[in-house]
Amino acid sequence: MPRIFRTAVLGLLLMGGATAIAMPAPCRANQFVLIDVTFTMTQEEGMKTQSHYYVRGDKFNPDRPKDWTSPVDYRNGTVHIRTEVLEKPEGGEITTWSLCYIPNKGQKNNYGCTHTGTYKEKGVYERDESMTKFWENDSIIWSEGVKEMALVLKGDKNLHAHKRPDPEKFFPTKVRITMVQVAAGSKYDASLVPNLPPPKK
Repeated sequence: MPRIFRTAVLGLLLMGGATAIAMPAPCRANQFVLIDVTFTMTQEEGMKTQSHYYVRGDKFNPDRPKDWTSPVDYRNGTVHIRTEVLEKPEGGEITTWSLCYIPNKGQKNNYGCTHTGTYKEKGVYERDESMTKFWENDSIIWSEGVKEMALVLKGDKNLHAHKRPDPEKFFPTKVRITMVQVAAGSKYDASLVPNLPPPKK
């Protein structure tokens, strides 16, 4: 092979290598599980924690993004909330959970809360919530990430269960709460969430 031709081929290979190195890394997934916790709250525990259950440490997804705005925009996406009520006192009392994001860095109120929606009986309840519409969502500096979640058991009129005159209608309760963060422009896909039972036909 002539020297000039060999040099040209080598140059093309090097250019190709440089192009491959310069290509952007693959995008992150369009959704991720923020929390998936199953727990029981007794009346004694509810009184002690003021109806709060904290998701932190190894219960909180360690692979959650540090920055929720880039390279994937979760801040302007949605959150899919799946609430599986496994145990609940009889009586059909209206119940809900506030789901509060506790950020690494906040402003104004320093946290913001979405919710499960209300329910009266055992079962599975699912809903999607815009990340830009829930209470005090702009009190969180989303580029700095979230460090934990506080799940708060409540009755109607947004009253904490432990403050009710009838706490026996709320305790004990056992739930599984799963929150899946979905990127802006994407749609929740249940098949990507580990350990969910197949949908009923």
